[in-house]
Amino acid sequence: MFSTELVIFDCDGVLVDSESIVCRILAEEMNKLGMTTTAEELDEQFSGRPAQDCLLEIETRYGGPLPDHYFGNTERRIREAFHEELQPVAGIEDLLDHLLQLNLPSCVASSGSHEKMRLTLNKTGLYDYFDGRIFSVDDVSRGKPWPDLFLHAAQTMGVEPQHCLVVEDSIAGVKAAVTAGMPVVGYSGHPVRAPQLEKVGARVVSDLMAVVNFL
Repeated sequence: MFSTELVIFDCDGVLVDSESIVCRILAEEMNKLGMTTTAEELDEQFSGRPAQDCLLEIETRYGGPLPDHYFGNTERRIREAFHEELQPVAGIEDLLDHLLQLNLPSCVASSGSHEKMRLTLNKTGLYDYFDGRIFSVDDVSRGKPWPDLFLHAAQTMGVEPQHCLVVEDSIAGVKAAVTAGMPVVGYSGHPVRAPQLEKVGARVVSDLMAVVNFL
């Protein structure tokens, strides 16, 4: 019998390969406004955090409210890129199929909005794996690195925190899982990010199918 009764997946960077797209476009739009940055820098700074927190930091760097056209341009370009480029993360479909074979429940708990997840999960063909079991930062008062979202997901699914296994790719997400009292697997093949995830409490894998070793 598995000690794990529920697998909780982050969405961006674990289910869908969206973060590189978002950070690239954010960086390009910020540079247009005179805020010199790179996609790599934004990925390091914003990964796993709620969009509102990221927006506040961008406004702080800009020195005030961002121009109205910034939001329209950025959102339009991200949506267009998702439709053209977005793919599921390598190996996730094999892992989800394996969990179904084991009859082991799973859900999503993401810093993204429900609207965004409907778009990205439908675009990548993953929505049906999680329909009715999708939790957003919009559902709680505090996002990652606070534990609220993971605890909300576990409570709704009727599973005690210690019997949940979280799969995350961000430092904020790993911290949230650890604070929630949940074991966490960090997914990353990045030579810098992987040891950072391990340092804050994750057991790190570079292949999603390796998650089964921790169930």
